[in-house]
Amino acid sequence: MLQSNSRVVLWDIDTAQLALARETLNSLGKVSTAMVELSLEDAVREATRQAVADHGRIDILINNTGLAGGNAPTWELTPDIWRRVIEVNLVAPFLTCSAVVPQMVSQGYGRIVNIASVAGKEGNPNASHYSASKAGLITLTKSLAKELATKGVLVNAVSPAAAKTAIFNSMTQQHIDFMLSKIPMARFLEVDEAAAMIAWLSSEECSFSTGAVFDLSGGRATY
Repeated sequence: MLQSNSRVVLWDIDTAQLALARETLNSLGKVSTAMVELSLEDAVREATRQAVADHGRIDILINNTGLAGGNAPTWELTPDIWRRVIEVNLVAPFLTCSAVVPQMVSQGYGRIVNIASVAGKEGNPNASHYSASKAGLITLTKSLAKELATKGVLVNAVSPAAAKTAIFNSMTQQHIDFMLSKIPMARFLEVDEAAAMIAWLSSEECSFSTGAVFDLSGGRATY
């Protein structure tokens, strides 16, 4: 995005990671950050208002928030962990879309990319909370895309297989090994590979795809 002369605003609750991201990306272009609890409506709406005040418009929204919530059989997951995963992975994208979409509609232009997961299509054992949240995000994408199809705002999702990121820290090695065993290419997704797909979905060149789910699964997804 930055290499395309975009101005980037990052929202996260983790201020240390925000600072690291800003430091890493600043050499490429203009980056600003804000500490936002994305599962809180008022916080998201204020962050949206501030972004519009600072930059005049919002052309692209990428919902990349994600929480694995550990691994356990469904009946052993506690309700508070289940609810938190749903809040972060599904409610937060709903709130950001709710806040940002009116601005995009008023502009007559927008691109929204939701980061789902192949788990949302297949359901991973010992990760029912995560799988359910990503399945919900896929159908949120399709519903919102149909609502916005004639308004210049396109909504798509990507459903990656696992990429080796910080989210692995909350998973068991057994679960990580299971995910790798399901990928025919026998390797994890590289972050740059995901970024390339997301960049295209965020561009003007993506003009006739909406409500679609693009697999980044190394051959795992078969439908």
